[in-house]
Amino acid sequence: MTNTSLQLQIQSLPDSPGVYQYYDKEEKILYVGKAKNLKKRVSSYFNKIHDTAKTNVLVKKIVTIKHIVVATESDALLLENNLIKTMQPRFNVLLRDDKTYPWICIKKEPFSKIFPTRKMIKDGSEYFGPYTSFKTVHTILDLIRELYPLRTCNLDLSQNNIQNHKFKVCLEFHIGRCKGPCEGLETLEHYQNQINAIREILKGNFKESMKDFKKLMTDLANNMHFEEAQKIKNKIEVLENYQSRSTVVNPKITNIDVFSIVSDEAAAFVNFLEISHGSIVRSYTLEIKKKLDETDLELLELGIIELRERFQLLSREIIVPFDVQVGENIKVTIPQLGDKKQILDLSIRNAKFYRIEQLKQLQIVDPERHTVRIMAQMQKDLRLSVEPRHIECFDNSNIQGTNPVAACVVFRDGKPSKKDYRHFNIKTVVGPDDFASMEEVVYRRYKRLVDENQPLPNLIIIDGGKGQLSSALKILDQLGLRGKIAIIGIAKRLEELFYPGDSVPLYLDKKSETLKIIQQLRNEAHRFGITFHRDKRSKASLVSSIDNIPGIGEKTMETLIKHFKSVKRLKLASEKEISDVVGISKAKKITDFYTTN
Repeated sequence: MTNTSLQLQIQSLPDSPGVYQYYDKEEKILYVGKAKNLKKRVSSYFNKIHDTAKTNVLVKKIVTIKHIVVATESDALLLENNLIKTMQPRFNVLLRDDKTYPWICIKKEPFSKIFPTRKMIKDGSEYFGPYTSFKTVHTILDLIRELYPLRTCNLDLSQNNIQNHKFKVCLEFHIGRCKGPCEGLETLEHYQNQINAIREILKGNFKESMKDFKKLMTDLANNMHFEEAQKIKNKIEVLENYQSRSTVVNPKITNIDVFSIVSDEAAAFVNFLEISHGSIVRSYTLEIKKKLDETDLELLELGIIELRERFQLLSREIIVPFDVQVGENIKVTIPQLGDKKQILDLSIRNAKFYRIEQLKQLQIVDPERHTVRIMAQMQKDLRLSVEPRHIECFDNSNIQGTNPVAACVVFRDGKPSKKDYRHFNIKTVVGPDDFASMEEVVYRRYKRLVDENQPLPNLIIIDGGKGQLSSALKILDQLGLRGKIAIIGIAKRLEELFYPGDSVPLYLDKKSETLKIIQQLRNEAHRFGITFHRDKRSKASLVSSIDNIPGIGEKTMETLIKHFKSVKRLKLASEKEISDVVGISKAKKITDFYTTN
């Protein structure tokens, strides 16, 4: 691969948090890193000479850039840790040991202990996290212990040992940080109720507990213990920003493969996430070119079989967006909510980003092919008989009926053709009548194109609902163009698309490229029309004001319009400022006029 190819990969990266992976020409992993913004972070490697020789050597070896998009920066931190430990990249020195991020454990035993740990032991205990910093762990545990006195000892508090008085209370009991379950001074039921409340806090459901924390803070403040109250306040802020669960590390999901699909007219993109011991350890997106009208179901089944074979996947459960048939011994899960649904959504997100990157690269490398794809997609989405290579969009602009104008903007091959834009002064309509104004401009535009034998558009878009669309249709009938040009109306509020003779509007996917181009057309027509309308209104008010000034002729008027732009500015201008533009004698006439009127 060349530098041009690398540059192309960088240009198509998303501005999202995630993990990037660098590979050399032999497809060996070189480095894994995390980023809040993938595009900015990866770009920074290639736009400067680095301080360390090691980084400069790394950059020279990079041939391929891969990445995984995640929801948050902390998820990126955790995923980076997983991948470094799994892949052992040559240029990663940190995080390659067996240490991992900390968890909070609720031990499975009578009178459960709660403590931080880096190791997960599968003995039925519950683990929450992982957390990206020990500071967060200690803050959460400190805050919990402020409210819930818990034991910290390692004693075996079985019912038999307590009844036989084997233990004595320690210093923790005497200073009020433990209620003495070792001597039977606290019941197991009461203790476990506290553990249940703490479990909810660790899950992120701490609405009720937050009230207790805030009451504790208020009580401390009322008793003049301001420093202690401030400490509680700081801890509450940490808790409010606390992310209870990570999407990329979840001990409840083990040894599962996740598959999702995103498709368009030309290809399907099947994303795969491999989950091992609760962590994402691999991500890959497979592009499948469409040959016929294959369904997403058929293509996903094909993709799953190919990916399982390619990566020698042996998991007995897969998570997918819909039911698939890929073998009798594989459990197929289609989650609707919960942790598994979150991991499926992450897979879909990565498939979408991969598709967007491929389209960006295609647009840079082969713009004609990109245009062909967009046009084919628009033809299908808008149910047109031909590709909309030439689109015209109309918009009316008037404020309380004053200076009514209209705009026509033209897009060719999905891009603005500004030399073909046209303004219209409304000539035959008095007052704010949008329907009559639309009739006038559509008639003038297409009467001229027909008379001059110029090419007609493939699609007309009317900015407005059914009323404006009906007005435009009436004119196309008059000109004998009905059926020769496709026409639709777009209503602003819900982005509804109206078709002639159809009372039910069409709703496009809010993220579809077709809708984005239509919105761009509509917004461009509005911008172009409103700019013309403002200029006209401003000139009209200036002209009407200057027309009344004795001794000021048409040429002077034009000079003043060009320089001051508005009547207000002209009125506020000093005689010296005006004389610099039109001379002393005319400046005196103008300032005298505004002084006496």
